[in-house]
Parts: sequence; C-alpha cells; structure tokens
Amino acid sequence: MNALEPLQQWFRRNAGWAGGLAAPMLVITILSMMVLPLPPWLLDTFFTLNIALALIVMMVAAYMQRPLDFSVFPTVLLLTTLLRLSLNVASTRVVLLEGHTGPGAAGQVIEAFGHFLIGGNFAVGFVVFVILVVINFVVITKGSERIAEVSARFTLDAMPGKQMAIDADLGAGLIDEKEAKRRRAEVGEEAEFFGSMDGASKFVRGDAIAGILILVINIVGGLIIGMVQHGLSAGQAADSYILLAVGDALVAQIPSLLISVAAAMVVSRVGKGEDLGGQVVEQMFLSTRVLGVTAGVLFLLGVIPGMPHVFFLAFAALTGGLAWWRHQQSLKPVPEDAPAAAAAPDGEATWDDLQPIDLLGLELGYRLIALVDKARAGDLLTRIKGVRKKFAQEVGFLPPPVHVRDNLELHPSAYRITLRGVVVGQGEVFPGMFLAIDPGGIGTPLIGTPTTDPAFGLPAHWIDEKQKESAQMAGFTVVDSETVLATHLSHLMQVQAARLLSRTETQDLVEHVTRLAPKLIEEVVPKMIPVATFQKVLQLLLEEGVHVRDIRTIIEAIAEHAPQVTDPAELARRVRLALAPAIVQQIYGPVKELEVIAIEPGLERLLMQALTGQGGAALDPGVAEMLSKSATDIAIRQEEKGVPACLLVPDAIRTAMARLLRRAAPRLQVLAHGEIPETHLIRIGPILGEIAA
Repeated sequence: MNALEPLQQWFRRNAGWAGGLAAPMLVITILSMMVLPLPPWLLDTFFTLNIALALIVMMVAAYMQRPLDFSVFPTVLLLTTLLRLSLNVASTRVVLLEGHTGPGAAGQVIEAFGHFLIGGNFAVGFVVFVILVVINFVVITKGSERIAEVSARFTLDAMPGKQMAIDADLGAGLIDEKEAKRRRAEVGEEAEFFGSMDGASKFVRGDAIAGILILVINIVGGLIIGMVQHGLSAGQAADSYILLAVGDALVAQIPSLLISVAAAMVVSRVGKGEDLGGQVVEQMFLSTRVLGVTAGVLFLLGVIPGMPHVFFLAFAALTGGLAWWRHQQSLKPVPEDAPAAAAAPDGEATWDDLQPIDLLGLELGYRLIALVDKARAGDLLTRIKGVRKKFAQEVGFLPPPVHVRDNLELHPSAYRITLRGVVVGQGEVFPGMFLAIDPGGIGTPLIGTPTTDPAFGLPAHWIDEKQKESAQMAGFTVVDSETVLATHLSHLMQVQAARLLSRTETQDLVEHVTRLAPKLIEEVVPKMIPVATFQKVLQLLLEEGVHVRDIRTIIEAIAEHAPQVTDPAELARRVRLALAPAIVQQIYGPVKELEVIAIEPGLERLLMQALTGQGGAALDPGVAEMLSKSATDIAIRQEEKGVPACLLVPDAIRTAMARLLRRAAPRLQVLAHGEIPETHLIRIGPILGEIAA
C-alpha cells in the first residue's frame, strides 16, 4: 500500500465538511489578524502567502478562456483585499510597538523590501510607492472599473435577446431541453458575474486608497512614538519608522497591483475558446505585414546617428526574422481535408457507377464547407443530428439521414436542400455573420444587408458580430449561420414529412412498435392491412400536419375499422377521429375554448352539394378561386391576432376542403365537427361566406 494512501482516504472521506469550513475559517483567521498581535515570523508567513495568492489569481486570470471560468473571482477579490488590510493592521501594530529596536522588528519580508528593493533610502521607497499607487489607482483600477460597469449594463440589457435566441434554437430542434436549461443558467450566471464585478471593482479602488492612508498614519505615528516615547531624534525615528512603514506599504502594494491586473484581465476579455496568451500571439505576432513594417521602422531608427544602434538593430533583426519565418510558413501548401477521389480505371461501366439518389440531401457552396469541418469549429453536423432527433420526438418516426456534400456549381455562400433529388429549399448564409430576424413591429434600423428569413419569410438583416448586442437589445432574434441553415432544414422536414416516410422508414417504425407492443402490431400489420396501406394512411395524416407519435391509438383505430374499410383515405379519416383530442391540442394548445372559422350556411349547402356528389369534387372554378382567396385572407388575419387559423366544416366535406385549401392557405387547419372533443367549447369567429360576399 502507498504510504500516503491513508491520508488520501481521510481527505476523500472528509472533503465535504472540510470544504464547507474552509471559507468561514479563512474569514475568522483574517479578522483575528486585525485584533491579535502576531510575531514577526508569522507576519513573514502571511506576507509571503499574500504574494503567492496574488500570483495564483493573476495566472488563473491569464489562462482562463472565458470570464465565467473564474466566476468566483469577485469573492476572491474581497477575501484577498481583506487579507491585505488585516496584514496592514497587524504590521502597523508591530512597527509602532517595536520599530525603535531596528529594521528587523517587523520581520524579514518588510526588512527585505525596505533595504534590498529601495536600498535603505525611505525617500526612494516613498516615491516608488507613490508611483505604484498611481499606476494601480489611476490607470488599472479606474479602467477596469469602467469596463466592469459598462459590461454589467450591456450584459443585463442583452439578456432578453439571448433568452429569445435560446428559445429559437430549442424550437428549431438544434438543442434539447437540457441544453436550453444549461444555456439559460449560463446567461443568468454571466449577468450575475458582471454585476458582481461592477461592485467588486470598488474593493480594488478602496484598497489603493487605504494603502495611502495607512502609510501616512504609520509615518506620522512612528515619528511621534519614536521621538516622544523612546527619545529618538527626528533622523533616527525617520530611519527606523519611515523605512519600516514604506517597506510595509510596498509589501502590500505589489500584491494589490497583481490583483488589480487580474481584475482588469477578467473584465476586458473578449472571445472564448482560447487563453489570453494564445489570443495575443495569434492576433499580434502572426501577421507577416505587421512584423515586416515594424522591423523596417526599427532598422531606420537604428541607423540614425546618435541612437543606440545595437539595441534597435538587434530587435529589427529579431522582428524581421520572425516575419520571414511566418512568410515561409504561409507559402507551405495546406493539406486537403479529404484526399481527392482516384480516377476511375479504364473499362466498362458497372452497376457501381450508378449512385442512388439521396432521399434527403444538403448541398453546400465551397464557402460553407467550414460549417461542417470540426477542425474549424464547424458544428452544423451536430445541429443536423439535433434536428433529426427533435423531428423524431415530435412527428413520430425517425427521418432518413441527411447526406451533406459540396456542390461547386452553387454560389459560394449558397446552399440547397433536396428531397429525392428534387430541390425543395435553398438559401444563402454567410459564416461569421448573424441573421437579425424581425419578429414583427420593430422599427429600429440596422446596419447590414436586408434579406428574408429562408425558413418563414420574415424580414431580416445580415449583420456582423459588432451589431449583435444592439440588435438583441432592440428585440431582434439574432442567430448564426448554422442556426439559419438548421432551422430551414427543420421547417422543410416538417412540411415534407409525408414524403420523408418511405417504405424503409415505415418498416423501421413497424419493427420499433413490434419491440414495444408485439401483439398489437402483429394483429394489424400485415394480417389486416399490408405495409403499403399502413404507409399510405400515415402519409395522409402527415400531409395535413398530423403527428403520428401516438402510434398505439393509430394502430388500434386501424384494427377497429380495417375489417370493414380498405380505402386508405377512409381509414385515415377514421384515424383522425380517434386522434381528435391530440389534433386539437396540437393546433390550439391546452385550452378548452376554441375560436374557429365557420362557413356561411348558404355557401356550406353549396359545398355539400358539390363535394359529396357521385363524381367527387365538382366545384365551380370561380367559386373555388373565391373560396381560396377568402380563406387565405381570414387565415392571415387570425394569425395576426395570435389565434390559430382553423376552419370548421361538416364531416362529409372535410377531406375535400382540406385538399382544396392546402395549396392556397397551407397554414389553415381544417377540422370536422366530429373531431371537436366533447370537453371543448366552440366560439365562432370570422364567417367565410360573409367575407367572400
């Protein structure tokens, strides 16, 4: 057994209560230092600890990749400030009590800062201390305080826009509920962090002021005590007490300066995914042009008579060498992401040359290839997986995979969505830019390229990252390129759900239900109806936007009516009656009063006579056109009111009316009287015939 194993086991067993006592014990220890006298060796220990903690805090701030990685920083700022002030109080007590005994009265650390750093000259030490205070208080602290204040204000103002963007991603299926909760919590934590930093920056400012006051108090008090109580001359008192006071002030001021620098680095960080050193190197020292011009200027300064030639020419050579090395690196060929396909050998054509058509495809212009390249932080493939998962959870079957490929015939920033080789949607996105979508009624102008949202046709603007925060605060829904493309794909998959349900997906669905309820599916498919009929029934439901998640109810309804009915359309109609509560909830949500669009009685009689005749639908073309136009106008008005557009018709003509109005008003839902559950009330809204008249 390892000799340290018992100790490690003890730490694992007691980590909970030990961690809970750490913070209270630290605060009690710090407060005790202000009251209890400390020997010089203990002062040395705490001064060294203070410097070490300041270095740790600054290193953490330098290596963090985003501000929330150091979310405890405001509390750390408070504790380190309190530690320095308590050390000032403890050292002041020792200096004033024992300062007459010599420079080592307050410990070796203060003596070292008083002698070795400033050469034992208290005037030099005082000037150095004043310079450090000016740097800390006027430059670093004031700047970081202003940045923290502005960051807190803008973070709080941008919260609603960020929440809307999260809800948009959740609605588009790009993220699940768990990820949405995590992002919402991160937005809240970010607002709390910058709000805390706005207040915590006052600790640093107060610490600098306290350092000046404590130094003045130590000098005045030391001179009085030395000359009055111990009979020292003014020169002797100054050599002893002022030197100790300045050394004490420097010991406390250097960690304070480190903490101030750490606070400034935390609040001034921009960007994520890379530490501060990596960002500085990437953005400052990787440009050949910048390094070359700098080397040229240094060389010109170096050859001017009277200038220190060695130093300027040395740095010119160093910078020029770095520029030459970066230029050589840029000339190296970039390796291809994937090797080019080998040329086919000469010979006869084979069946391998015939490639099947993708059921669902996504073609990208060459500028959009980075969206699917994980090496360049492209996460489009991950989002597509999320779209398929959300589709399966909502609609009720697993859609086919999306085959993504590049297409050099497309515009570089264009994309195309295909279904069975036919283009069903296309658009254009710009990596690195954001689409600000106007949800309606926002009059704030944006600096960007006007366009429309490819999924829903809403007015939008392509903006750069600098405009993102202001657009979110104005109420725009701001999404990135991947979200735009994934949302468009998700919308088209919902619209084309019936065509996505091929025989393969139907068979997979049957096998899935077989694992869950084997007896239920075996009695119906294929004993009562073949798989082809089952697929047709599901497609008819999906064509009208009815989800097939409740597959048990669908199969039970088919089992009930399949012995008497073989027509898929009639089976689908009866399945709709069984799914009526779910259909109504899908349209209206969990409400009990439904506002519907009714048909004027005279027009309803005309439709009944025309659409229930022996020859099927025989409606006059003029009446059909008038009906489609009126239904479209009413549906738009209902949506503008925030009410679902739903037309209520007699059972006998529901299927024919839905087919007639599907192309003119795709957002209009058509319900039969028999599909309204008994638990719901109906409130008649607009009348279709009256509007038409």
